[in-house]
Amino acid sequence: MKRFLLLFSAAAMMAGSAAYAAQPLLTPAELNAVRSEPAVRIIDIRPPQDYAANHIPGALSAPYGQWRGPADNPGLLPPVEKLADLVRKLGVDQNTHAVVVSSGADATDFGSSARVYWTLKYLGLSELSILNGGVKAWADAGLPQDQTVPTIAASTYTPVLNRSLIATQEQVLAQIDNPKVHLVDARPSNFFRGEVKAPTAKIPGTIHNALNLEHSKWFKPGTSIFVSAEEAKTIASQSLPEPADETISFCNTGHWAATDWFALSEVVGQKNVMLYPASLADWTQSQEALPMDNVPSRGQQIWKSLKDLAG
Repeated sequence: MKRFLLLFSAAAMMAGSAAYAAQPLLTPAELNAVRSEPAVRIIDIRPPQDYAANHIPGALSAPYGQWRGPADNPGLLPPVEKLADLVRKLGVDQNTHAVVVSSGADATDFGSSARVYWTLKYLGLSELSILNGGVKAWADAGLPQDQTVPTIAASTYTPVLNRSLIATQEQVLAQIDNPKVHLVDARPSNFFRGEVKAPTAKIPGTIHNALNLEHSKWFKPGTSIFVSAEEAKTIASQSLPEPADETISFCNTGHWAATDWFALSEVVGQKNVMLYPASLADWTQSQEALPMDNVPSRGQQIWKSLKDLAG
């Protein structure tokens, strides 16, 4: 009987661990409870100097810039083989529970975690989480940090690309007038209205027929703490029409948009949610002018440029 109870207890723990690993968000206490498990890999995406100063014990450094594209369009994915090499060096494979950790400075910072999470999922990995609130929440909880750089064995992981997660310029253009597809602009409303633009965009405005769902809506006010799943579902239902056949999230360079993708796909649980990673940098830099809304007149754009130059 004692042997049966031990076996039953072990099976229950394994089942609990599997369910645990599937959570898209972990609190600091939840991560602390599993961080020493061999299958858990904590990926710290902060700048190298921040990692060197102090990090969660066992975390490996993989700065956010390594997951991004070139300066003129950082939303572009780096070559798959480059990303695969990074994943292998982190010792990550299909049996790893990878937990992405950013600084937790603010809601914009969360986008870096969401973008890396999305990239890992695009590469075919599935056991993924984000530390809710990042290193700031970890430190606020009084949990340990150190400066030790762990040594791990590289994996031999070969990506199996999940192309259902990514939208290209051609795909967005093909769906732009489809009422069953939501194009979701994750930027602050002044970007959406064409009042300001990012340096990577040629012109202000938004993609034709897009809806605005600001990335900052998903957080407890003044923090980078993601709201509960129930609160997220309420935000989604209030901000968007009924769930569409497909949803495509975009922003300037696929950073804020990753937060909307993460919220709708991983937390709310909507189906067929995609990220347009190259976003408006790609859309507005196209050789052929693509359909846009909220674009100021040429005169308004010149006047705005002159005002900006005048300080």
